[in-house]
Amino acid sequence: MTPADQSAAARKICLMAPIIPVIVVKDVAHAEPLARALVAGGLPALEVTLRTPCALEAIRAMAGVAGGVVGAGTLITPADVRAAKAAGAQFGVSPGATDALLRACEDEELPLLPGAATATEAMVLLERGYSVQKFFPAEVAGGAAALKAIGAPLPQISFCPTGGISPQNAGSYLALANVLCAGGSWVAPDAMVQAGDWAGIEALARAAAALPR
Repeated sequence: MTPADQSAAARKICLMAPIIPVIVVKDVAHAEPLARALVAGGLPALEVTLRTPCALEAIRAMAGVAGGVVGAGTLITPADVRAAKAAGAQFGVSPGATDALLRACEDEELPLLPGAATATEAMVLLERGYSVQKFFPAEVAGGAAALKAIGAPLPQISFCPTGGISPQNAGSYLALANVLCAGGSWVAPDAMVQAGDWAGIEALARAAAALPR
């Protein structure tokens, strides 16, 4: 899969909904009902971060949920990429980008949202063929104002900003011409997940899915 193919596939995933839930699964038993609630609420693209021991099992469980497209976040190494693909991940998300990581995703044919925080990082990825990228950490890296400024000289790059996105500031990102969607964790708060409040999570997802862009 070429970088251009990667970005084309990533663009389709990003356009599914205004928000991609960024999920930390601590108990694999929560994975399937959580995915069902988010998909039912209108958020089909799900990013499961590889930050817990059961993350890969969670991806396997979520991959079977009808209507969902499950991806693996926090991809750092080629081994992460291979493990995520084997678990059923349909896309990947990384906080940054290295040659080894990009090659692994290309070899495994795993569509990737590679992370960039500066104009130089974005240009390096674009030079390789990645026109759809993750802007991370969004708020710390200057927020919507910084992303708008990067977009002026680099209009050919589209972004999914992640990191510090909330219902209060999501609109300022989604209004930008160079933003396809945003990544947010507020739609799957840990307390609600631990309590099994799937109806509450579906309601949060529905509100996020209704955000204008």
